[in-house]
Amino acid sequence: MNRILFLFAVALLAGTASVPTMAADGDAFDSTLHDIQHRWAEANYNTSGSAQKQAFESLLEDARSFAAANPGRAEALVWQGIVASTYAGVKGPFGAMSLAKEARQVLMQAEALDPTVLDGSVYTSLGTLYSKVPGGLIGFGDKSLAREYLEKAVQQNPDGIDPNYFYGEFLLEQKEYEAAKTALLKAKNAPQRPDRPLADEGRQREIDSLLDEVNRKLGKHS
Repeated sequence: MNRILFLFAVALLAGTASVPTMAADGDAFDSTLHDIQHRWAEANYNTSGSAQKQAFESLLEDARSFAAANPGRAEALVWQGIVASTYAGVKGPFGAMSLAKEARQVLMQAEALDPTVLDGSVYTSLGTLYSKVPGGLIGFGDKSLAREYLEKAVQQNPDGIDPNYFYGEFLLEQKEYEAAKTALLKAKNAPQRPDRPLADEGRQREIDSLLDEVNRKLGKHS
């Protein structure tokens, strides 16, 4: 996973079509949401460098339009937040904080509408933001809030790949190695998502990488 100033890839997926402005109605909404998810996975796992930045810039414009056209749908806001936060990690320090703040704002709006939407992805995304963003005078990072949100995410979706992955990553950063390994193994054994094969494949690579790191840490502390 790309570890620049921010590392926010939260749960989810890619395509190439732009997002049309539309009302939140049934199949059209679901199709557009899935397209944004698929384009996210494509940009996050299959591109790099300037092409990746361009992909996320275009995707964020479309995600904003989609959310603006569907103000009562928490799913659209969640995905605007996910795209903005991931783009912050790709973009680097210049402009990253404004993207992180945008992500937090829309994710909090989604939480107010429906905190359980998309199997608790609001909790996963906010927890990751609070974990990765610097605190103090620089940003709004808060490890206590990060833990609170990530634990809510796991409670909401106990067998999910994303909440367990990000909770395990957080626990690793807090040097809670045994607990991190437990969470990452749950993520490793999470049910596959048939509609998101690219995201699952990329996430499993990240899980394997963190498990290797945890095992090295445990070996040093045994």
